[in-house]
Amino acid sequence: MKNIKTKRSTILLILVLFFSGMAAAQNEITLEDYNRAIGYLHKNYYNKKAFNLNIRANWFQDSTGMWYIHQSPDEKQYLKITLPGLAQSALFDHQKLAQILSDSLGAKVDANDLPISKIEYKSADTLLITARGKTYQLNTQNYTLELPPAEEKTNGNEQASPDKKWLAFAKDYNLYIKSNETGELKQLSTAGRQAYEYATWFEWDDIIEGENGERPPHFGVTWGKESKWLMANICDMRSAQKMYLLDWSIDTLYRPKLLSYFRGSPGDTGMIYMEPVFFNIETGKEIKTGLPRSTHINSIEVTWSKTPGKVYLAQQSRGYKIQSLYSFDLNTEKLDQLYSESSETNIDNFYYEFAEKSGLLFFLSEKSGWRQLYSLDLKTKAEKPITHGAFVINSIERIDEKQRKIYFTASGREAGRNPYYQLLYSISFGGKDLKLLTPEDRNHLVSMSPDGNYFVDNFSTVNIPTTTVLRSATTGEILTMLGNADITKIKEWTPPEIFTATARDGLTTLYGAIWKPTNFDPAKRYPVLESSYTGPHTQVFPTNFSQAFSYQSYAELGFIVVVVDGLGSSGRSKAFHDYSYKNLGGNLEDHVIAIKQLGKQYRWIDTTRVGIFGHSAGGYDAAHALLAYPDFYKVAVASSGDHDHRMEKAWWPEMYMGWPVDSAYHLQSNITMAGNLKGKLLLVHGGIDENVNPSATFKFGEALIKADKQFDMLILPGQRHGYTGAAQKYFTKVRWNYFVKNLRGAEPIWDIGWED
Repeated sequence: MKNIKTKRSTILLILVLFFSGMAAAQNEITLEDYNRAIGYLHKNYYNKKAFNLNIRANWFQDSTGMWYIHQSPDEKQYLKITLPGLAQSALFDHQKLAQILSDSLGAKVDANDLPISKIEYKSADTLLITARGKTYQLNTQNYTLELPPAEEKTNGNEQASPDKKWLAFAKDYNLYIKSNETGELKQLSTAGRQAYEYATWFEWDDIIEGENGERPPHFGVTWGKESKWLMANICDMRSAQKMYLLDWSIDTLYRPKLLSYFRGSPGDTGMIYMEPVFFNIETGKEIKTGLPRSTHINSIEVTWSKTPGKVYLAQQSRGYKIQSLYSFDLNTEKLDQLYSESSETNIDNFYYEFAEKSGLLFFLSEKSGWRQLYSLDLKTKAEKPITHGAFVINSIERIDEKQRKIYFTASGREAGRNPYYQLLYSISFGGKDLKLLTPEDRNHLVSMSPDGNYFVDNFSTVNIPTTTVLRSATTGEILTMLGNADITKIKEWTPPEIFTATARDGLTTLYGAIWKPTNFDPAKRYPVLESSYTGPHTQVFPTNFSQAFSYQSYAELGFIVVVVDGLGSSGRSKAFHDYSYKNLGGNLEDHVIAIKQLGKQYRWIDTTRVGIFGHSAGGYDAAHALLAYPDFYKVAVASSGDHDHRMEKAWWPEMYMGWPVDSAYHLQSNITMAGNLKGKLLLVHGGIDENVNPSATFKFGEALIKADKQFDMLILPGQRHGYTGAAQKYFTKVRWNYFVKNLRGAEPIWDIGWED
């Protein structure tokens, strides 16, 4: 009996060692794995292994044709199509151009890979081309290169009137005009002074250097077409508050450079205020609209009417719950409200265009519950819905007043199709004759010709390669083929898989995609790596083939990569969108649900090992995932995250978290939830990020220290919101290896032979 027990123990030990050895072998990572990952970085596959993912149309401004680039593993061709004849030919003789460029540049140029960075079509026989930083005028008749005619230099601090009789400029924070005929000088404003400045504007990245530095100067006015009226903004910075940065990255300095910039946070009263004012050039009179002044995050938009002395004004209230449109007569100073709508949550994605010749305004609004197209009669103020239904209008592509037709993209209208795929439609001004112009069950990226008679259509899905065609805008008929995506140089790769899941409400279908390693083995169990960005202004579901390789590099390191849009993101109904209102931190609930559903569907998905990464709003997501769902997410890399929305730039939180600031901000702050941390967290931030100030990451770090929680932090001293150059390469390696070690359980390799 004792021998039997001993044999059983021995067999059990052998089995344990065997399976432990198998697990260890599965967790090993090699240079080959890293090399595959490097091969799927954008710079290493785009137009090197994958071609024609999205062919760009470059229209001739006179609508007599277009040019485009067609690429293959062997050559890069510049082609053109003439209209209406549809003759297809080379834009120029590649061999002749290569020869004369070789002579001009003093270096050998390959005709199959011309080093051209920019082309500007001037006429049928004249092109402006930029090659290796030098710009030439090419005559395609005799193949000569000349220096282009010197362009008239413009002074960015001056603006000429349309009739060229007056020159507007700013001096000592006031607005002046000067007669180009007599030299007469008129001072139009007198109230301007530092911090209360006429004819200027505010930029998010207006960096001020040093203790007493000045904001970078800006000058800007707009003239009425008849040159009688002039509009300028007053930029009022008297109560504005600053945020600060220290730049440690300058090699020649041994003290950090102090940087600051004006930035209002949610709920602040100390903001930059903008106010449009108008001037009568003849009398010099200053005219104000009568509307309350606005902060720079909800400033008044001004559109000049085709009627002299008349403008249109658009304004959203602070908190983004009221949208209003007005006409304003500069002669009578009469302000007339044309339209207004309100929402209990917010008004996002409101868009409008004028068709004044027809006496109409067209706008897109979610007020019906779906983003639809409406018209407004500018005289009677009569409103009319142009489209109806449970689908989303994405964009107005063209308003054709001559044909009284509108071209627009929409998604979700065709039954049985993915609700994120965009299609192009046309419809009459009266809402009749709706026509689908892109019938293929794909996502369509379109570019219309200047005259509106044609459009180029790149259609694909994330797992069906791109087809590019030229179509008739009248019928949608395919007139000629421009190209197809070519991925013949990419071996042993399968496109991402589209999946669906059911949302937290038990009813709504969610859409996502998963990437697998090219050496995928269904007998293995893979950790899950999620890329997240739950910003309500967008969605992450990949709709076209140019996104097919987005996360393949991470998959090559031994992960199943997942992206999914939960309730609260954009592109669906208003109700779908509103799940995130005052609830940005709750967007991840559907992500957890979706990944769990995937785990039940596929045995090779290991939902006990789930990691997450994201940048900016996605950086908030990544850290929040470990805090709100600490038993599900185990590892996170949060880069440039806005970890407390009270510390963010005002517009984003006030749009989606509400205004005034209330307890929702506190409850969803990563900082106030720091004590919940269980997993492995890496916080990353650029040291001079003026978009999402690094102070929130530091404050979050302080909260984690006070809560006695272990975490890691990487500060990239000379980087702003987007990381570039050596810092981007460094961060990519750090992020890869953080998941390799802490999620996959393998020993990472740092020296992976990555060549720039």
